[in-house]
Amino acid sequence: KILLILGFLSTLAVIALIAVAVTQNKPLPKNIKYGIVLDAGSSHTNLYVYEWPAEKENDTGVVQQVEVCKVEGPGISGYSHATEKAGPSLAQCLRQAEEVIPSKQHQETPVYLGATAGMRLLSLENKSAADKVLSSVEKTLRSAPFSFQGARIISGQEEGAYGWITINYLLGNFKQSGWTKLLHSLKSLSETSGALDLGGASTQITFVPNKVSSESPENLLYFRLYGKDYLVYTHSFLCYGKDQALQQKLAEDLQASISNRSFLDPCFHQGYQRTVNISDLFKNPCTSAKKKQFPFSQLYIQGDGDYQKCRRNIQKLFNKTNCPYSSCSFNGIYLPPLQGDFGAFSAFYFVMNFLNLTSEQSPIALDKVTSTIESFCARPWHEVKTVYHQIKEKYLSEYCFSGAYILSLLENGYEFTEKNWQRIHFLGKIGSSDAGWTLGYMLNLTNMIPAEEPAVPPLSHGSYVGLMVLCSLVLVAMILFAWLLFHKPKCLQKGIV
Repeated sequence: KILLILGFLSTLAVIALIAVAVTQNKPLPKNIKYGIVLDAGSSHTNLYVYEWPAEKENDTGVVQQVEVCKVEGPGISGYSHATEKAGPSLAQCLRQAEEVIPSKQHQETPVYLGATAGMRLLSLENKSAADKVLSSVEKTLRSAPFSFQGARIISGQEEGAYGWITINYLLGNFKQSGWTKLLHSLKSLSETSGALDLGGASTQITFVPNKVSSESPENLLYFRLYGKDYLVYTHSFLCYGKDQALQQKLAEDLQASISNRSFLDPCFHQGYQRTVNISDLFKNPCTSAKKKQFPFSQLYIQGDGDYQKCRRNIQKLFNKTNCPYSSCSFNGIYLPPLQGDFGAFSAFYFVMNFLNLTSEQSPIALDKVTSTIESFCARPWHEVKTVYHQIKEKYLSEYCFSGAYILSLLENGYEFTEKNWQRIHFLGKIGSSDAGWTLGYMLNLTNMIPAEEPAVPPLSHGSYVGLMVLCSLVLVAMILFAWLLFHKPKCLQKGIV
């Protein structure tokens, strides 16, 4: 009878322990937080909504993009002559964010706006207009039901650094532990990926060099993330985004044909025609230094579709003659030896994706990329326009130039070769989030990536409860065994006699 009672009580104890473990590990109601970042680029503005579990704020890769809204119209720098319209242009996307985020969380949701190279240029050209644009934007953002956290022009260095943080955060490169850390080292992968960003007005290159050099310290940034130190090289080339690079090229071409108001442009398709106002061509700081008096007010461009000539013209934009350092990219800017894999995003991805050159399985060889762009440039305009009739003419007409420019920038500017070209991965999204600087910007401003790795107990709550149950079972088994050993049942005693 005693044995049965003990067995019954032991069973009850085990059931109770298991019940506690199940109850403790029952999923809690989701507590989701939200954040909004507006990327005010040179050609357009995008609004991004991010969400993350509140209890996992400092975990790597838990923040995900849940909404993106492209603002109608130009970038905010395009409102320099009607500054009061800059803010209201964002209203529709802000209303879309209101629908995505639960109304009870509107007031606690931070909203940030970062303006990039378009506004950097406007600030150089007309600071008063730039200030008025930001003032208009701030007024609209403050009137939204969210927690306004600031609208400002971010530096090129910040843009490069936040892009690098974004892709490495989403790839999980900052915080490895256990098996992922072991697999990471077994595969001999570089610890972080470099970031290549291309916008309309600027381009950025950011990576962790193999060796730290004291050369050009203004291009080095120090980060401490999750208890690890990172010394990051970053440089932003203002005026070398694809739109401003085209303006620079046209300004150079115009110098060569100063007496002709029309010329053949090898970077546009044969049969394509475009008229450019001379005043528009030289109105911003990227081209104003080349301004001269011309006997005509408009320039007539006819396409020629010659990739090789186009490349030669573009290469004139990269001054490689003077390098005061051990190695340079172009224009006398220090560039350490390229290291590791690179994620190329924004216009790098959009242009190469249009040309079907963004294979995820295995990167496409450089010679195949070159021949594809060359073939595309050689196609007559009427054929291109018919095949891609759904794309706006302005964008479609510039893909030949943009493809040639990207190759010139990567090959001639940064000196990627056939050998390390395979290390460039053209990224549109990583998981559900767009590759770009906005996520890194929000992570930094909300302190969601701690300098030190958050302290965690050696066992998770579930592991702890499971271990307790196991120990209890072992304890009960030992008690029963001991009882049987010292208080043998009568049947066993009779058998021994």
